[in-house]
Amino acid sequence: MKHPLTEDVEELLGRFQQTDSVRYEVFSALWRDMSFSDVFAGLGNYSEARRFCRVALATAAKFFLPPYSYQIRTGGLYLLFAFFHTQPASPPLRIRLALKDWTHVEMFLRDSVRAQHYDVVFVYEKLAAEKAFHYAAMPHLLCFQRQIHPKKHPECPEFLRRSAAVQDLLPADLMEEVRNIQSHYEKLKEDTEQVSSRATMTLPDFHQRLQACMSEFLTWQEKTYTSKAHKSTKEDEDSAEEEDEEGEESCSKRRARLLSSIKQRSYNSFQKAPRSRRHRHAEIQDGSSSSAEQGGAPAPPLYKRPPSLRARTWMSLGKDEKDSKAHAWLLSVPEQLESMQVKRFRRTTPFKL
Repeated sequence: MKHPLTEDVEELLGRFQQTDSVRYEVFSALWRDMSFSDVFAGLGNYSEARRFCRVALATAAKFFLPPYSYQIRTGGLYLLFAFFHTQPASPPLRIRLALKDWTHVEMFLRDSVRAQHYDVVFVYEKLAAEKAFHYAAMPHLLCFQRQIHPKKHPECPEFLRRSAAVQDLLPADLMEEVRNIQSHYEKLKEDTEQVSSRATMTLPDFHQRLQACMSEFLTWQEKTYTSKAHKSTKEDEDSAEEEDEEGEESCSKRRARLLSSIKQRSYNSFQKAPRSRRHRHAEIQDGSSSSAEQGGAPAPPLYKRPPSLRARTWMSLGKDEKDSKAHAWLLSVPEQLESMQVKRFRRTTPFKL
């Protein structure tokens, strides 16, 4: 939803930029002409509507902040005002404004008051009075499994701010005034006898050089922004071609990626022997190889197994003789018991009353 909405917003702000105006009535006329209030039509359930409203407010807030020009930032403010009052979410979602962007907002309002653009100040104060801004630490909502470095969308080069201070010096009347001041200075210097004609504080062709420098700067500025726009367009085309190629080879790449992940998991599951036991296998191998080379008997094992409980019992009772005729369960007077018959007594049930 974000990419098509960004395209529509850029088209609206592009039309607003062509008007060379920052009046709210001009923006509202463009809003109604494009039927931009229908952007919230056709939404599904309530959660989808709130999600789209959040995306719309974040998209408009992006154009309200630098590095865009003053006119585009004004259009972004008007767009925030329109989205906030036409959103279908109830209660309405608020506009997230990060603390790091608050200084830029203050400078924007200060410039608006200085230039007497009171409709811009009124729209902002109207939003602030309705508590439309949510002053937060981050511009976006943080959640679980969110990307550490989110993908940055390319900025529209036509909306970027340009230095207009040089353009204000180019009018013919200002350069004519500079030339008249220069000629008047030369006449005063000639009329004064105490000042030598060689002493000069300015160049004779100062206004011509100044005009040539300003023209050269404007030409360079225009070429720079044109090259940036062409570069961004070329990068978009290259990325589109790369996406097409990736779509064709996605199946094979996905299969290769799956196989590599399976191999990686199997390799990671292998457990190495601890450092304290790694030398034992090597020592046994070295001993067997040396004994094989010498042709002798194999070396005795390093670890001797202790005797079992049965062996220790026979050793403690002194019954090591294998020719003993006594049974294992008859340990006393075996000769007398051989002639006796073992009688089994039948158990009787207890007497019952």
